[in-house]
This record gives sequence, C-alpha cells and structure tokens, in this order.
Amino acid sequence: MDFDTVAGELYGGDPAEFVSARNAAAKAAKAEGDAELAKRIQQLRKPTTAAAIVNGLARDDSDELRELAELGAELRDAHTRLAGDELRALTRRRGELVRRILHELPSMSDTVTREVEASLEAVAADPDTAALALAGRLTSVAHQDTDQWFSLAASVPPATGKRPQKLVDKAEPAKPKRDHRREEREEREAEERARARAERERLRKEAAERDKERAVAERDLVRTERAAEQATARVDDLRERLAEAEERAARATAEFETAKAAFDEADAAATAAREAADAAR
Repeated sequence: MDFDTVAGELYGGDPAEFVSARNAAAKAAKAEGDAELAKRIQQLRKPTTAAAIVNGLARDDSDELRELAELGAELRDAHTRLAGDELRALTRRRGELVRRILHELPSMSDTVTREVEASLEAVAADPDTAALALAGRLTSVAHQDTDQWFSLAASVPPATGKRPQKLVDKAEPAKPKRDHRREEREEREAEERARARAERERLRKEAAERDKERAVAERDLVRTERAAEQATARVDDLRERLAEAEERAARATAEFETAKAAFDEADAAATAAREAADAAR
C-alpha cells in the first residue's frame, strides 16, 4: 500500500463514499504497522461536488483541462512582460475555454456551476491548483484571487510604439474614468460571497450526512443493547436451571446413598440367615 495509489483510488471513487473509504484505508495502513501512512491518508479531504467534477475531467484525460493549465503559464509570462495585447488575447481565450468546458459538462445547479467555473479559473491562475486538478486530486473550490493579475489585461496599454502623453491641456476638462479597482473589488467580493454560500451549503450537506451516520449508529447501538439484554436474560435463565438441576442431582445422590445403605444392610442380613440355615442342617 502506498499513498499515491490510495489517494488516486479515493479521489477516483464516489465522493459520497469518500469518508468511509478513507477511514478504511487508514485503518488498513495502521494495521500493517505504517502509522505515518495512516496519518497522511486520514488527512485527505473529501472533495466538494465541484472539485469532483473537475477531477472527473482529469480522469477523462480532458484536452481542454490540459490546455487551460498550459494557458495559465502563458498568461503569467505575458503578465511578467507587461505584454498588454497578448495578455488581453490570452484572457479572452481563457474565458472562451472555461465557457466551452462548462458547456460540455452535464447540467448543474447555479451554485455548483459557479464553483466549477471558479476552480477552472484557478487552474489557469495557480500552478499548484493546476497540478492538483490534472492529478485528479482537487478537494474544494480554489480560493486564489485569480483577478489579481487577470484584470491587469484591461489596464496595460497596447504596444503602439508612441510615448504616453504625460501632460494635458489644463483648459481641457478631465474625462471621467471608470473606477476599475472598485469594480474589480466588487467582483471579488461577489465571488467570495458565492464561495461562502457554496461552502455553507457543503458544510450543511456534510452535517446532514453526519446526522444520518449518527442515526444509523444509534439504531445499531439500540439493537446491540437489546441483543445483549436478551443474551443476559438467557444466561440468567440457564444459570437458574443449572442450579435447580444441581440441587436435584444432589437429592438424587443422597437418596441413592440411603438406598444403597439399606440394600447393603438387607443383603448382609440375608447372607447371615442363609449361613445360619446351612449350619442348622
């Protein structure tokens, strides 16, 4: 048993059975004497519905998921070089690719759709998230601030070869500018609220699962206690019968000894009588 094999089986299985399968694997590793492996397995987190969907793309060897991860490296390189035109083109390509992936997936709720979209954007934004997704081991909605440099595509000036105008005619009224930072902040806050709602929903579902597990355990406990009570009553009954049988055996033994003594006395008397009769002849 090794960690990578166990992790692959867990994240490739049914998310509803993840916890029980993980606990069983950790128990097996501990039984084999590998406490460190058991600890690592026990620390594996159950994937959310959205994470399981992205992991499924990796298991299906999705070309789009690999392309999205590769696109992330191109975006980071363009951002480092402040290549505005290239960054804008790559950003549009990223959006189209994410939409194409979402379109090819089965129908999902709005909450799950937003989580999957956020995870796909994080795959393009963060190499660690991309590695987890490609390995099929994503556990939850990624919380990387993907807009921290994606949004810069809108603010980097296109390469025109001209020096930027630094001074303006003081008589010319200033044109109102869009507050991009505020818009980006509001967008991030909206995404965070959506993620928080999704997380609350996930926790609610996990709590419901725990309640079900507790109900099953409680039912098993009551059934076991009832069986134990019945077994105890049976043992007490058998003990009482055994005591009665032992008492009857003791009485029978005493009666046997009395009868045997009487028999021996009668036998002795009969023998003496025969001997006396023989002597008289």
